[in-house]
Amino acid sequence: MIKAAVFDMDGLMFDTERLVYNNWQRMMDESGYPYSMEDFKQTVGRRKAEVQNFYFGKYGEDFPYWEFSERGRKMYVETVRVRGIPVKKGLREVLDYLKKQGCKIAVATSTSRQTTEFNLVSAGMTADFDALVCGGDVQNGKPNPEVFLKAAAALGVAPEVCVAFEDSINGVKSAHAAGMTTVMVPDFLAPTDEIRPMIDCLCDSLDESIFFLEKERMQS
Repeated sequence: MIKAAVFDMDGLMFDTERLVYNNWQRMMDESGYPYSMEDFKQTVGRRKAEVQNFYFGKYGEDFPYWEFSERGRKMYVETVRVRGIPVKKGLREVLDYLKKQGCKIAVATSTSRQTTEFNLVSAGMTADFDALVCGGDVQNGKPNPEVFLKAAAALGVAPEVCVAFEDSINGVKSAHAAGMTTVMVPDFLAPTDEIRPMIDCLCDSLDESIFFLEKERMQS
C-alpha cells in the first residue's frame, strides 16, 4: 500500500531544465565554448560538484564553472520572477489526488535548497510538501539512493510504501535502488532498455499516473 510520495523537481514538477539549458547555451555561445543540448543532457539530475567535473573534463580545469553557475542562477531567478515558473501538466491534479488519499509528500532533488524553495514559493506550492531533501543534504547524488532514502526517513515511512516520481534515468535508478515504486514521466531523457525494468509506470504527463495509483490502491 502506498502511504507517501516523493517527487523529483526539475523537469518533472517544473519545466525548468529548458530555462537552465537556454541560459547555459547563451553563456557558452557568448564565451566561445562549443556547446549543445547533448552536452547539457550530461548534467541533468546531477549535483553541482558532479556537473563541475563534467565541464572540467570537457573544457579543462580553467573553465569558469562557478562563475557561469552563479550567472546562470541569476538569469534563471530573473526569468521566473518576470514570467512565473512553468508548471508541468498534471502536477496539481496528482498532488491533490495524493493528499486526498492521505499520503505524505516530499521533494527529493539534486538542486540546492535555496533554488528549491524559490521554485515552490514561485509556484505557490510550499504547503503541498511535508519535507524537502535537496542536493546539499546528501553526500551521494543520484543514481545513489541516498536522497530518496532520506526523503522516506523525513516523512517517517519505509521506502517500500513510497511512490517516487522521476523524469531522468539517474533518478529512476536512484528511486528503484531505494526500493520505491517508480513512476517515470520523461522530459529530456527517454527511458533506456537498462531502466525499463525499473519503471512501474511510464507516463507522458503526471496526471496519467493517477490511474496507476488508483489501481495500486484498489489492489492493496
